[in-house]
Amino acid sequence: MTDIRIRGYENADWEQAADLFLLPRCIWGTLRMPYESRDAVKARLDHPDASRRRLVAIVDERVVGLLSLHPRDGRRAHVGEIGLFVHDDFHGRGIGRALIEACIDLAENWLGLTRIELNVYTDNAPAIALYESCGFEHEGTARNFCLRDGAMVDARYMARLKRS
Repeated sequence: MTDIRIRGYENADWEQAADLFLLPRCIWGTLRMPYESRDAVKARLDHPDASRRRLVAIVDERVVGLLSLHPRDGRRAHVGEIGLFVHDDFHGRGIGRALIEACIDLAENWLGLTRIELNVYTDNAPAIALYESCGFEHEGTARNFCLRDGAMVDARYMARLKRS
C-alpha cells in the first residue's frame, strides 16, 4: 500500500499541481482543455475563489492528487461541489479515496456541509465505482454534457448526503 499524506494545497505546490492539470488522463476525465499553458494553470491556482478549499495527496514528497471543494452560498450554503485529479501514473492506488475521505471529513465536520456534489463522465467506470463506494449516489444524467476528443459525452450527476 502506498503511504499517502493529505494536506492543504500550498502555493509552492503549483508546479506539481500544474503537471496534474496537463496530463492526458486528467484532461480526458475533466473539463480541462489540452495545450493549456503552465502560465494559465499557475494564474488559476494563484487566484482561487476565497471559499474554495484545495487538498493535495503527497506520495514520496510529490503531489500526486488534488481535490477542490467549492462550498456554495445563499440558499445552497449547505452544498459543496468537488473536482478531483489524480496523476495518471497513480490511478488505482488509493489516492482518490484518501482525498475524498479527507474532503468528506472537512465538508461535514468542519464546514457544516450536508451535501457534496460532483459530475463524472458516464464512461469513467473506475471513478464512478470510487464515488459510489464513498457514498455518492447517481441523481441524473446530462446528455451531450461536453465535447471531448471530437465527440459529445454524457455526464452523471452524483451527490453524497451527510449521514445522520
